[in-house]
Amino acid sequence: MQTTNHILMIRPVDFKYNEQTAGNNKFQIATEQNEVQKKALEEFDQFVETLRKNGVDVTVIDDTLEPSTPDSIFPNNWISFHEDGSVYLYPMFSPNRRGERRNDILDNLANNFELNHIADISFYEKQNIFLEGTGSMVLDRENKIAYACLSVRTDAEVLDNFCMITGYRPVSFHAVDQSGYPIYHTNVMMCVADKYVVICSESIADDHEREYVLNQIKNTGKEIIEINYEQMNHFAGNMLQIRNAKDEPLLVMSEQALKALTKEQVAKLEAYNRIISSPLYTIEQNGGGSARCMLAEIHLPKR
Repeated sequence: MQTTNHILMIRPVDFKYNEQTAGNNKFQIATEQNEVQKKALEEFDQFVETLRKNGVDVTVIDDTLEPSTPDSIFPNNWISFHEDGSVYLYPMFSPNRRGERRNDILDNLANNFELNHIADISFYEKQNIFLEGTGSMVLDRENKIAYACLSVRTDAEVLDNFCMITGYRPVSFHAVDQSGYPIYHTNVMMCVADKYVVICSESIADDHEREYVLNQIKNTGKEIIEINYEQMNHFAGNMLQIRNAKDEPLLVMSEQALKALTKEQVAKLEAYNRIISSPLYTIEQNGGGSARCMLAEIHLPKR
């Protein structure tokens, strides 16, 4: 299935602006750091509460102070979970993000889920090439397609290897922001749900690449819902469709992302699922990621 009711989230203990990621994440903006962890924690806890109130099963694990991992709040970059019980660990661009890969998190999840196979492809870090999980790839799980905009954090060789191992088909392309700078992660410009895809296709500058990607989506029968650059810059591409305990589809996004959408876009989305939003302004500004980045979908079989 495309969606799951089970989500992993990492509660921050030292969230802050990460200088190691800021060079290629143009969504990050440095702010006064005095209250950043406190405000981020408040946003995180409110987000978890909102998800749980809406019937979502959220596993929350606390981050640790050592090693220093200021971006641990975004676990979907280092790990992904799949219906056959397999787990993938990914190569990360920033050295201070590599400590986010923690065996104790896997041990915790093993109490409730079946972890049948752990595939660690983080060895690509030694070759200085990367693939940051479901940030680098937006997975159409039902059709086994991995959409990926190539960047310093999303390498074609690692993408092809992941797809070869998992049986996914890569659909890679180049996407840039308004200044022509490569977009660092696919999941800020694209969201694949069960029956639709939200995409900022104007960020795919090459006409042939854009047509190719849109045709791949059309061939799956999903409706294409376009967003523009301005909306993408407010994290309107960084959404995730999940389900709750009643099997009701929900589309999760930040308050900023929801406010950026037009009434017509909201109506289109609400025809497919209820929208759940939460204020994440501190996390978005300092971390350069939003709601989707904070959610690692657990597609593992239950014990």
